[in-house]
Amino acid sequence: MELAALSPAELADRRTALRDAHDRLKARGLRLDLTRGKPSAAQLELARPLLDLPVADDHTARDGTDCRNYGGLHGLPELRAAFAELLQVPVEHLVAFGNSSLELMYECVVDAVLFGVPGSPAPWPRAGRTAMLCPVPGYDRHFALCEELGIDMIPVPMTRTGPDLDQVERLVADERVKGIWCVPKYSNPTGVTFSDGTVRRLAAMETAAPDFRIFWDNAYAVHGLAETDDALADVLGLCAEHGHPDRAFVFGSTSKITTAGSGVAFFGSSPANVAWLLAHLAKRTIGPDKLNQLRHARFLPDAAAVRAHMARHAEVLRPKFALLHTVLEQRLGGTGIASWTRPRGGYFVSLDVPDGCATRVVRLAADAGIALTPAGAPFPHGKDPRDRTLRLAPSYPTPDELHEAAAGLALCIELAAVERLLADRPTGRAGAGRDGRNRHARERGMTHGHDSAEDIGSGRGR
Repeated sequence: MELAALSPAELADRRTALRDAHDRLKARGLRLDLTRGKPSAAQLELARPLLDLPVADDHTARDGTDCRNYGGLHGLPELRAAFAELLQVPVEHLVAFGNSSLELMYECVVDAVLFGVPGSPAPWPRAGRTAMLCPVPGYDRHFALCEELGIDMIPVPMTRTGPDLDQVERLVADERVKGIWCVPKYSNPTGVTFSDGTVRRLAAMETAAPDFRIFWDNAYAVHGLAETDDALADVLGLCAEHGHPDRAFVFGSTSKITTAGSGVAFFGSSPANVAWLLAHLAKRTIGPDKLNQLRHARFLPDAAAVRAHMARHAEVLRPKFALLHTVLEQRLGGTGIASWTRPRGGYFVSLDVPDGCATRVVRLAADAGIALTPAGAPFPHGKDPRDRTLRLAPSYPTPDELHEAAAGLALCIELAAVERLLADRPTGRAGAGRDGRNRHARERGMTHGHDSAEDIGSGRGR
């Protein structure tokens, strides 16, 4: 039954029962975590053979490079060849670096702020306030990077095919808008894969800033969960086709492929952009960890090996996403107070609760020993204007822990929603009778279900 259809007396009784259940949950002393999208121990074990590879005795790359020594800023050719197809970057235009793609993103933004990028008339801030477009809900670390460097952030709503391009095209007419953050495949946290039309419009659109950049954070390029992988258009090829060869910076890494803390990160772009980045990197390093790159190249010698390895990851992850959906559906299906995504890949589920309730849900969950990402995290400055979106990460817990966390979360969502409904009822906004209550639920964002698994959700659970 939709909770909005209950009478005030019924809601009050329900609140009492839910608070009692919440007190019992708190008494259990749980310590459960649905915050960051970390690989589980079972996933990390998949890469254990990489650590045993004999690079100490056989430390020479295919081109004769002694991987123990200085140099090789571009990265080992054989490793770049293995990932070039997967990241849709020509091998000669792909850089293999340290363990973190976020570090490369930071490097690119800092260098743009200090020096400008190819095509810049001046370093970014010298033209006045610099801004970047931020699809929301989106990746909190992108937003934290902008905040750290004093770059204004302009939210753009995500749709089922990517960012709202009508808004994007209006906003890039302002020359202070220098770029856009994109997680184009199995986006964090909605799971959206950008459509071909979206990628083409991003590549082709006219921008007031001649040095506009697409920060193409392809973190989940090979992280499918379904039997068939989503296809993603080639942003570099389309940018070149439409006369903007320098527009896109492509990033990727092995962080959720091999070892999360000691993998390899990648940067791909046009020849001019690659030369620009390498020139700046050369001022602060003589080369990356080539022994680590050599291990990766031998463990994952080609694109087929990467895909086979990721199929094993999917076998571990798929049941967890299914379990999370099942528990939420059992506990919240038909209540009208929650909707959530069923992604075809990636690491996250985006869950919407009634407007004004996300912060309360996080607090109730924390009181019960269930850690959630802070409400508002998928928005610039941590401020969700509707206070309704939560990002869930089911990858790290064991199945038993995940079941407990999901059930406890559902309880907290229902309690927060009932409290909100009761707080609103005395104002008269709920209307009279069932139709009025249902209308009020719609106005408050208390809906259940979204369009499809291919966009921002699927089935009865968004």
